[in-house]
Amino acid sequence: MKKFFIIFFSLLAVSVLAQNKALNKAAKKTEGPVLKKIGTYKCGRQPKQVLFSPDNKYVIMPLLEDNGFDIFSMSEKKIIKRITPPNASKQGFAEGLFIPEKNVFLVSQMTTANLYEYSYPDFKYIRTIPTTGNWSKFIAYNSQKNLLAVSNWVSNDVSIIDYKTGKCLKKLKTGGAPRGLYFTKDGNSIISLSFNDGLIEKFNIEQNKRTDYIKITNAAMRHIVINDERTKAYISDMYYRSIYEINLITFKIERKTKVFYNPNTIDLLNNRWLFVSSRGPNNPADYTKRSPQNGKIQIIDIKTMEIVETFEGGNQPTGLDVSPNSKYLCFSNFQDENIELYEITK
Repeated sequence: MKKFFIIFFSLLAVSVLAQNKALNKAAKKTEGPVLKKIGTYKCGRQPKQVLFSPDNKYVIMPLLEDNGFDIFSMSEKKIIKRITPPNASKQGFAEGLFIPEKNVFLVSQMTTANLYEYSYPDFKYIRTIPTTGNWSKFIAYNSQKNLLAVSNWVSNDVSIIDYKTGKCLKKLKTGGAPRGLYFTKDGNSIISLSFNDGLIEKFNIEQNKRTDYIKITNAAMRHIVINDERTKAYISDMYYRSIYEINLITFKIERKTKVFYNPNTIDLLNNRWLFVSSRGPNNPADYTKRSPQNGKIQIIDIKTMEIVETFEGGNQPTGLDVSPNSKYLCFSNFQDENIELYEITK
């Protein structure tokens, strides 16, 4: 009888353990946002980025291999206008930025190292702002000090520009091929991502010096977004196919998640879901050509840093943005010359 009870309770314990494991596994399985595809829409050549306007009425697409940027109407579901800035024939339009409090839109042009400023919502040309760098890409704005920052891919520096005058005040020397930028909460520092040197660098703007950094050998840092509390940063690394969570207080990597090949642009939804556009594996002949496999969009739950959703994009999904009202997702397929629009239904 004693032996029977030992066996019985042993089997019971195993059964309870198995049930607990199953429950824990089920508990970890989190349902992410629910997306409904609205459509795919043709645009100009090599859409590098997509941006929703602050009022959710338009999607803007800077075109790398075309003569300006396209404007897509959310109400009409079509491109309604192509804006051709000065020097448009030189192409190379890389990134854009809305500054809602000033009712303006800025777009960078790599081939001239200029920013072009337009009024919003009428998109009337205002002025050209020279960065004085080389191959200018990403733009950030510091509202506390009324400064612009622009990363210069070839001159390996970041231009700090007085917004009012449009004059470059200084350049911060960075690691090779700086890309993503973010001004810290107090406005005194800026974080710059080095694509070529695998660096996440923090600079004091007034002192014009680097105050902290994270280095990962061979990494190719691309894009950075920040949570609402401005305590955590999320960074895409194309080389290691990873998303890093950075503690902005300690300036250390706390967690990371492996994603699909060549993660590009990222964005947060409701301070919980991180959308990632990954363009897919490189073409073995030349990475600038069509990928042998379509890219993917993945959604990470930043509570767990686990991927909760993966779906296929077109050839080389690159730009990505979540609308300010959290109702829409848009991303660009670089090689297909189109954008895809989704409604976030839940």
